[in-house]
Amino acid sequence: MTASASRNSARGLLPADTTEEVRARRPRWAFLPVGSFEQHGPFLPLTTDTVIACTIAEELAAAHPGLLLPPLTVSCSQEHAAWPGTVSISARTLHTIVTDIADSLRAAGIPALILVNGHGGNYVLRNVVQESGGTGIRMALFPGSADWDAARKAAGAGTTAHSDMHAGEVETSLLLHAHPALVRPGYASEESADHIADDRRHLLTLGMPPYTESGIIGRPSLASAQKGEKLLAGLIEAFGAYAALFGMEAENHG
Repeated sequence: MTASASRNSARGLLPADTTEEVRARRPRWAFLPVGSFEQHGPFLPLTTDTVIACTIAEELAAAHPGLLLPPLTVSCSQEHAAWPGTVSISARTLHTIVTDIADSLRAAGIPALILVNGHGGNYVLRNVVQESGGTGIRMALFPGSADWDAARKAAGAGTTAHSDMHAGEVETSLLLHAHPALVRPGYASEESADHIADDRRHLLTLGMPPYTESGIIGRPSLASAQKGEKLLAGLIEAFGAYAALFGMEAENHG
């Protein structure tokens, strides 16, 4: 576990800055982790996507100092509604919340917002970023599919992004690396844990239940802390292109 991930774990995934510390830094961008509160099978917690988004966001904020915001912990998880514990908000509500946060940051003199998304079902975030043009605040959505693909390759993941949709190799590996205490026993059994359902053409209409009984679509048995470490490092490296677009590198090293 990296030093920053360790600090994150120690303080319960919430930023600990005071207002005077933020004033002294005068941040020019903010990182907003967007997670979910949804089922992740029998081995990972409902907060998995939030934990992953927070872990990535803190690593980004450590590499490119800005304002690290607390996470949005409930988002668009309607496809998981059949499982106990899952809680959702509408896409309209998520759109409004993120837009309001962006407006507040702009009023406070912070003109850039990076949405660090941990849940693939938050499709509306792409619209939020698209619509931000000309509003006075620059926005980006990270990680994108290409960023995940690069990180998977760097980590030597054994499953594709399509097959490893939910609670599989990648998500389990990231938690094994950054927050191993959150992973329950049993994930390593190929026979009882792994489940592949590549034909999910009606997922948006029917939700997850027709495609999995356990809530898993992927191969958590392939997960390891070592892969999680490489995945996280690969994502931070992939963010370099975003940092260049937002002028973060120049400001950090200028």
